[in-house]
Amino acid sequence: MSAIHTPEFDAYIGIGSNLEDPMRQVQTAIRELRSLPRSRVIKVSPLYRTPPMGPPDQPPYVNAALKLTTRLAPLALLDALLDIERGHGRVRKGRKWGPRTLDLDLLVYGERIMDEPRLTLPHPGIAERAFVLVPLHDIEPELEVPGIGTVSALHERCDTGEIHPLTD
Repeated sequence: MSAIHTPEFDAYIGIGSNLEDPMRQVQTAIRELRSLPRSRVIKVSPLYRTPPMGPPDQPPYVNAALKLTTRLAPLALLDALLDIERGHGRVRKGRKWGPRTLDLDLLVYGERIMDEPRLTLPHPGIAERAFVLVPLHDIEPELEVPGIGTVSALHERCDTGEIHPLTD
């Protein structure tokens, strides 16, 4: 009997927090992502301080991105990300784009394009969000975002003036 080979895909995750020690939240999430089953973290971007998207009456964010290879299907990976968020006290109710302890977004999954009630790939809005594109550009500038273009080209069109690198 031969082993069934499950294909491996590159997936890119956006990470953000602006509550309860955001730098610690992001660093802890990165450690937890390193423990995902059937997955391996390949690259992690530096951390950035970014202005909030949406309501301006909230603290700035700490954002990062990472690349992992995974044998998890897209929805299984999404469920794992949501479990990590819940472990950080994330409640997905309240103001849209309001403050949060942790936000983990599945940005790109291989060459997959999908639009389902629970998951849209690539992540909607990726092309306009400097807080996503700056860290993503650090780890994979030539990544082709399916149906949209390269991270490098998208990055060039974004206003990155309010995105500032952080140090530990």
